[in-house]
Amino acid sequence: MTVPRQHTVLELRHLRTEFGSRERPLIAVDDVSFSVKAGEILGLVGESGSGKSITLRSILGIVRPRGRVGGEILWKGRDLAALDEAALRKVRGREIAMIFQEPMSSLNPLLTVGLQISENLATHTDLDARARKTKAVELLEMVGIPAARNRLCDYPHEFSGGMRQRVMIAIALASNPQLLLADEPTTALDVTIQDQILRLIQSLSRDLGMAVILVTHDMGVVAQTCDRVAVMYGGRLCELGTTTQVIGDARHPYALGLLRSIPRDVAPRTPLYSIPGAPPSLSALPPGCAFTARCPVAGLECGDVRPPLAAVGQHHQVACHRRAEALAHFRQHEAAS
Repeated sequence: MTVPRQHTVLELRHLRTEFGSRERPLIAVDDVSFSVKAGEILGLVGESGSGKSITLRSILGIVRPRGRVGGEILWKGRDLAALDEAALRKVRGREIAMIFQEPMSSLNPLLTVGLQISENLATHTDLDARARKTKAVELLEMVGIPAARNRLCDYPHEFSGGMRQRVMIAIALASNPQLLLADEPTTALDVTIQDQILRLIQSLSRDLGMAVILVTHDMGVVAQTCDRVAVMYGGRLCELGTTTQVIGDARHPYALGLLRSIPRDVAPRTPLYSIPGAPPSLSALPPGCAFTARCPVAGLECGDVRPPLAAVGQHHQVACHRRAEALAHFRQHEAAS
């Protein structure tokens, strides 16, 4: 069933995912709220350790039993966070599908590609063996695998990295999901294949009306692919808005730092900018803003008082006590350089 565009298909409300003991939990995702509409691509951006992948895994409940998920994950009027494992299995793959970061570790090297697609179809559809084979060929053709029928009996190692990623997308699309979770699907690929995969995801979202959450650390990928952007740091949202707003008018010092890290007309042998320091440990997050230790404009209140995600314009939200100072700081350094 195709969901009308502009209809919200997923809404996270105060999502919290923690690990370890209840007395001293390690909070990987902390009070994250956003929604995704049918046919929309939402980019989830941040450095490694920001909580992006754990957010996707929390939606599907695959952080259990080691992880504990709180808040609400609203999907078709149901709260996925409250469902047991048996109920979640009916949602995974059928209604919400996921593409993992490294296809070679996600595909079974001992099974042919055709069999792996067929397994998904057997689990989530009522097709018989002959219909499953026909559907598998259609899926491989949809994602651009040449001579698809002849490749059904091939094993994952017989495909290139880009083709393996296309196979993963075909498996994810087997049951016509309404939401696709893509966890850095182009990280291990060269730029030409990366562009092809991103264009494929865009066309599938547009043609099928499928919502997509795309996890990446590359702001260039976001600018090319996404309709809206959520910037994460330390397991928290620090900026949320349309791609035009976040790329063209970022306000949070972390988002501004990520954008400044993209090389633009840099002379040879010129040192590239990078955000100083490293992401905080989950065991050492400050009570205030998680970016305080690396922020060039942090004030006394930043480490003690957590900033709310506040509106700075229509559909644009930022969690920062010192937005004006951050914007002035980066504009000054851009003018100097």
